[in-house]
Amino acid sequence: MFRTLLILAFAATSAFAETANSFDNIVRIENAAAVPDYSSPWNPPRPSGGSGTGFLIGENQFLTNAHVVSNASRVLIKKVNDPQPYAARVKFIAHDCDLAMLELVDFTPFKGIEYLEIGDLPQLDTSVTVVGYPIGGERISVTRGIVSRIDFRPYSHSGVDNHLTIQIDAAINPGNSGGPVLQDGRVVGVAFQGYSGNVAQNVGYMIPTPVIDRFVKDVEDGRYDLYVDINAATFELVNPAAREALAIPKEYDGLGVMVGSVDSQGSAGGVLEIGDVLVSIDSNPIASNGFISLNGEQVNMNEIVERKFAGDSVSLDLLRAGEKQTVSLPLKPFAPYLIAANQYGKRPQYIVYAGLTFQPLDRNLLAAQSLGNQTVRYWFNYFVIEELYQKRPEPVIFTRALADEINTYIAGYSGGLVDSVNGQKIGSMKDMRDALAAAETAEGEFITIRLVNEGRPLVIAKSKVAEANARIARNYGIREPYYIAE
Repeated sequence: MFRTLLILAFAATSAFAETANSFDNIVRIENAAAVPDYSSPWNPPRPSGGSGTGFLIGENQFLTNAHVVSNASRVLIKKVNDPQPYAARVKFIAHDCDLAMLELVDFTPFKGIEYLEIGDLPQLDTSVTVVGYPIGGERISVTRGIVSRIDFRPYSHSGVDNHLTIQIDAAINPGNSGGPVLQDGRVVGVAFQGYSGNVAQNVGYMIPTPVIDRFVKDVEDGRYDLYVDINAATFELVNPAAREALAIPKEYDGLGVMVGSVDSQGSAGGVLEIGDVLVSIDSNPIASNGFISLNGEQVNMNEIVERKFAGDSVSLDLLRAGEKQTVSLPLKPFAPYLIAANQYGKRPQYIVYAGLTFQPLDRNLLAAQSLGNQTVRYWFNYFVIEELYQKRPEPVIFTRALADEINTYIAGYSGGLVDSVNGQKIGSMKDMRDALAAAETAEGEFITIRLVNEGRPLVIAKSKVAEANARIARNYGIREPYYIAE
């Protein structure tokens, strides 16, 4: 049985042990969304929508989940005991940590309302209260729970990011995403996802204050930057034979993790090496299971990096061939991993040429097209691990052929990875657009497109392209022959 993290929210009907006035800073959010169509990317987005919860943390600053307002085309905010919806907009959104900040077009109705303060990381075995609106409900709902675990877990909104997460033992129902989790009147978390499965029951998760604080601080300069990472995989060193083979001195007993891989384009590229043993991070000793002691808690060593920003550095003490060294790593985001992340709020890129549709490889495309080509799957699964991004930063896929006489014998080869156009290698959508344009004016009667690991070329009669493009655009309602993000 698969265990799946679902974007659910905390809901219940127990009474909240404070006055109704304390609800004024907790709002219901309604999102009319426009979901991009990755199967026919030239089509307008599909209408969708949903509701969630947010809360006021500053002057015209409402905090909520990113998934509550993803792909937003219209956002409304409602407050307690006020039927009037107020127009809002997404000011900042962080899909990698599932947080967003909204602002009202006119903040006047909320003037004088007390802001909720961000508190500290709650301790294990302490009580918290979650407040918000259940899906389809207009009235505040409350639940209580006990902090039962603080750990790194996957964030289901992006599908690839892992951050600090707090687990509580609370009954959960769909809804209330983005609602504040309170302890002693202060926010200690944001309700964001639940657990679905037949093993654990009454389990919910919240985004803790270190993640919230980082998001709020990050956007102070007027933009949100992605999380940074060391971009090196490490392994536990609890095997005595492995420690002896790595010549780890006795003084480091119980300490150290081994570097198993390094992304050459990441923060650690050119600095760390496979086989290095990391023994401390920013002067915090690293236990052989990869944990450090931080604020009296045993946490993953990555928690140090989690709290840093682009341009910050992290200091590492390491052993290389038994000799101690200290290195400093300037930290930066690592874009190639986004190929495996769910994407939101972006218009799909595409090229339609002679009825052949070309799109960049990413998770959204695979979900929409269900591509089974083994070469494409390999490039998706090993894009980062084998650093395939260095050869093709944006792999281009021939996804489908819109039926027309010009491509009658080509449709059966859809779903492959584009290698070249008239001999010009293709590493991005811009390459593809430019190569097709160049092929039209080059000598010769044909345009030849080759796919990776496919012997037969796709050949198009150059003289028929212009007429076919006009005919296909008319038949399939394609207003623009391509869209490429600049």
